[in-house]
Amino acid sequence: MCGIVGFLDKTQNINAPVGKTVLTMLTALGVRGPDSAGVALYRPPENGAFTLQVKLGELEGAAERGTSIAEGVKAFGFVHEVKTTAEYLRLVIDLQVQKDPVIGGEVTSLTQFIESLDEDIEVVSMGRELEIVKQVGTPQNLDATHNVSTFRGTHGLGHTRLSTESRVDLSHSQPFWAHNYPDLAIVHNGHITNYHKLRCIYEQRGVRFYTENDSEVIGVYLADQLSQGLRFKEALDASLTDLDGSFSYLAATADYIGFAKDPFAFKPLLFTETDDFVAVATEEIAIRAAFGEGYEVREAQAKDVSVWQR
Repeated sequence: MCGIVGFLDKTQNINAPVGKTVLTMLTALGVRGPDSAGVALYRPPENGAFTLQVKLGELEGAAERGTSIAEGVKAFGFVHEVKTTAEYLRLVIDLQVQKDPVIGGEVTSLTQFIESLDEDIEVVSMGRELEIVKQVGTPQNLDATHNVSTFRGTHGLGHTRLSTESRVDLSHSQPFWAHNYPDLAIVHNGHITNYHKLRCIYEQRGVRFYTENDSEVIGVYLADQLSQGLRFKEALDASLTDLDGSFSYLAATADYIGFAKDPFAFKPLLFTETDDFVAVATEEIAIRAAFGEGYEVREAQAKDVSVWQR
């Protein structure tokens, strides 16, 4: 019953109103998921640094945890910015990593250091272009706290959640960052029925899971496939065989946005594409809310995978 949306500006404009567009689409889908809302937004970095959004946990002691993180990360590189908003600490830091990220190295070391400081701390996103913010409540509440509507960039994902299994809190909300793989994020509507089997396989390989939400495994899976050398579309194609269940999901990196729809086509997904933009949503109403009536909207079919490059 969750609602998912995606938007890509195709005009080479790095200052497109991505936040406003994604928020408008999400608001139209608000009745599908009143429990929580979140966005994954992308914009080119000004200095090549990494941006981190860190969940500080319970408000009591959050300031102290934030101070410890800000001081500790100085050992990993030059810190350009430290800012606290609600339960989030936003960091902008230079890291010496390769242009094409892989799981491991400084990215993993930095994540592990931050999260070792307190069990309530979680790195919600990390990337040169990606920023994720999510919280319990409506899209309007998310905007009121984090000014999502003012964000300008190139593309983004959004999610409104109705919890059917796992609990309602910030960590279980979406989007999910594929932990330790910079700039990779997913949003998902449906059920991954072989989630427990896949989770067991990945945990035996040392992968940490942060929630009981089956959607989290999609990001882990895609990060694994990309780390093995698959192209973005190849990884999405492979997921139709390796993931069981009824699902539609959207994924994005710094350079790509795309969707995959399961072989049963139980979960709705619609999209429109013009010379200027691509928009994808669980319901047509979300696309109409953001772009009006002057566009053809098509429904993705069973086993559909579509990918667009920025």
